[in-house]
Amino acid sequence: MKTQIVKESKNGINTPVRTSTDILIVGGGPSGIIAALAASESGYKVTLVENRSFVGGNMTIGLPVLGFLGQKGNQIINGLPQKFIDRLAEQQAASEHRPCPLHMSITLVEPEAVKNVALEMLVENNVEVLLHMMFVDSLVENGVVKGIVVESKAGREAILAKRVVDCSGDADVAFRAGVPCEKGNENGGMQPPTLMFCMGGVDTEKLRTSIVNEPRTYLTDFIPANYYGQNQQFIVVGLRGLMAEAKAAGMRLYTERTIIISGLRQGEVWINMSSVKGIDGTDPESLSRGEIIGRIQVKDIIKYLQEYVPGFENSYFTKMAPFLGIRETRRIVGQYVMTKEDVLGCARFKDAVAVASYPLDLHHPEDGGCTLEWCGDCYDIPYRSLIPNEIENLIVAGRAISTTHEAMSAIRVMAPCMAMGEAAGRAASLSLSQDKFPSILDVSDLQKTLLKAGAFLNEREDVN
Repeated sequence: MKTQIVKESKNGINTPVRTSTDILIVGGGPSGIIAALAASESGYKVTLVENRSFVGGNMTIGLPVLGFLGQKGNQIINGLPQKFIDRLAEQQAASEHRPCPLHMSITLVEPEAVKNVALEMLVENNVEVLLHMMFVDSLVENGVVKGIVVESKAGREAILAKRVVDCSGDADVAFRAGVPCEKGNENGGMQPPTLMFCMGGVDTEKLRTSIVNEPRTYLTDFIPANYYGQNQQFIVVGLRGLMAEAKAAGMRLYTERTIIISGLRQGEVWINMSSVKGIDGTDPESLSRGEIIGRIQVKDIIKYLQEYVPGFENSYFTKMAPFLGIRETRRIVGQYVMTKEDVLGCARFKDAVAVASYPLDLHHPEDGGCTLEWCGDCYDIPYRSLIPNEIENLIVAGRAISTTHEAMSAIRVMAPCMAMGEAAGRAASLSLSQDKFPSILDVSDLQKTLLKAGAFLNEREDVN
């Protein structure tokens, strides 16, 4: 059988075609998994490309899933994201959605189970999963994305597609296709990444009761002490006094706050305290430096925890996240740019395809501080923010959608990214069935499809 060849327009290289597909998802993180599952329900051939040996993305690095509940305590993200959590819960690998005074809600998940369950669901739904493949370029003809170029141990190959969904988190497909992108704040500064790690042998009861019984000593940011009296699994944010003592004694610490997340297993906690400033998640040299610095920071953080934080006296290091947790890189410039004002004003949009409630959560690029601002309720994410300018046949989902630096800090957490993934996957299949570019899809049709599938959308009144 003769191998199909395509000529890459940028460099004239003749590249063999590995496969052709109806809907191609690039990136197997929270948004990519859900996008692929949503698209697969249409019966079209769906292919997911991921450069690692597993799927799950940031759901595999020890973070809880934030954002399923709104600031009024109602569940604002449902549909396929909830089905995924339900599947994890069947294996005791996910908690219920727990209200949190700071993060609105936390949903604990077991990172290793995420990898297995996500892969099982993708395979069950006939998604072609291609791991160990690095996206390197977009195939564009006359302003239309026709597929991508990948590199692997098999060499350089093309994957052709009728629709492409960019769930890379870094707008890789969009950027390579020529979509205008932005990065960071007005000075290019990006929120610093964190290298998560896990500790075992922690007396979480001692930690919890210490905060309940001596709240002035173990002051927590925005979270009242009675929260710890009611929750045996919890998140600690604060302990600034203990950190000040440690710093006064000469210890090196890299953030203003101690962040401890209890795990699903007895005595297990995940730590979110490293902060590697000046890292560009789209530059491999910068990323390499970040991984090295992050591991150095972890040693200092462990020493602080064991010597100053109650319950950590007999604790021990167990495992490191498989990669840095990147908060921010590129954002596309799309049909609509979400703003800080949209988030804080609880904006409603006629073309809403997802709802979020997570606050503006800006980790400062320079000083290790963090700023949080809440809107009091929830806000819409418009379909136009998933559609890039200047290039057709491409949908973007996840933290790389069209927002400002400030608004991105709110929509970047995993539950909203999963909801965007569902919208993107369903939009790709709907646009294909209607033979329309995603950019001109009738969003009311998409909204009906989402609602029928169990997704949550606000009432369409007084909208922009």
